[in-house]
Amino acid sequence: MRRIYSHAALAAQLKQALPASVVVLGRVLVYGTGEIRFGQDTLLYPDLHLETQGGARLNLGDGVVISRGVHLVAMAGITIGAGSMIGEYASLRDANHARKDGVAIRDAGHTARPITLGKEVWVGRGAAILAGVTIGDHATIGANAVVTRDVPAGAVVGGVPAVALRQRQALPNG
Repeated sequence: MRRIYSHAALAAQLKQALPASVVVLGRVLVYGTGEIRFGQDTLLYPDLHLETQGGARLNLGDGVVISRGVHLVAMAGITIGAGSMIGEYASLRDANHARKDGVAIRDAGHTARPITLGKEVWVGRGAAILAGVTIGDHATIGANAVVTRDVPAGAVVGGVPAVALRQRQALPNG
């Protein structure tokens, strides 16, 4: 019953239909415009924070897994490729506060650039992906990494700020 209730509660907060194949294991909080598109067979753990502002959208591909406590905040847009997994308490935020002389930071606005995750990306627990970052297919982001720059396909990165730890070999099927 919890899954049915959680699915219905999430669907009621969205502008687009929520596919029946999306599994919602608990509370998902949606803030802002509700411009979120879920692919088929998405798995959502409890206590998610999903936010879209202005014309921004969240686009999740098929088979995406979003773990407990993840924050996705889009003011320009966030795209997550098919089969990607995002670990507990990770944060993807495509905007930063602006600073203006004589203006309180909370009133100074934002600068925003979209975030894109390719297919089969694995984002470790507690990682932060910041504005303007593109992560290539099959890349791995280590736990608690802070990603401030693009990550090539197949790379493994970690640290603060995240740096390349190694480059994976090409996969036989792409």
